Amino acid sequence: MPPKQIPFEFDHRPAMGGEDFLVAPSNADAVGWVERWPDWPGPVLVISAPRGAGKTHLAHVFQGRSGARVVAVEALRTRRADGVLVGAPALILDDAERFLAAALEEELLHLYNLAREEDVKILMTAETPPSRWKLELADLSSRLKTAPVAEISPPDDTLLSALIVKQFTDRQLTVDQDVLTYMLARMDRSFAAVRDLIRTVDEQALAQKRAITIPLVRQVLEDL
Repeated sequence: MPPKQIPFEFDHRPAMGGEDFLVAPSNADAVGWVERWPDWPGPVLVISAPRGAGKTHLAHVFQGRSGARVVAVEALRTRRADGVLVGAPALILDDAERFLAAALEEELLHLYNLAREEDVKILMTAETPPSRWKLELADLSSRLKTAPVAEISPPDDTLLSALIVKQFTDRQLTVDQDVLTYMLARMDRSFAAVRDLIRTVDEQALAQKRAITIPLVRQVLEDL
């Protein structure tokens, strides 16, 4: 008899790269803000979440929905605010703290002002909300502190379980409940950890011509 999988009822949002974003209570508020684009109260929305909680994945959902241009730190440095904004339906600044570390506050302020004038929306992702950013420019600080912040909480057991099952299903594999329970109790609790763990388990199962069992998962976790 093949191993049984637990069915999970989650809403899905298509993302870039053919992946799905699972909507759960931990991220529903952020998803709602993304889906309200372009009807945001101001030019900027900040999605705040710990590393690995899915904020970059949700930014990809936003890109698929809006056609947003992803802005790299070096692009803002060399092309300046008007250069990265021109012709863009929306912008994404992933890991916004990197722009501050690169001493680009003046360009960020200019970008904010231009986006407001041109009615272009900017999605920023960050590990912390703007109220905790170390900003030197008072004008930039006051503007960003008024931006709505959508927080994503770390995934709970139900969401992590659904992610594990989905990752296995995407690879046309099944997972026994005992294996799932074992993974949940011992793995790093992030979206990135789920992806890395399932990929490695699949690779090892193929290489060793073994079924996906607790001993195999234990070996992979020890190696990771």
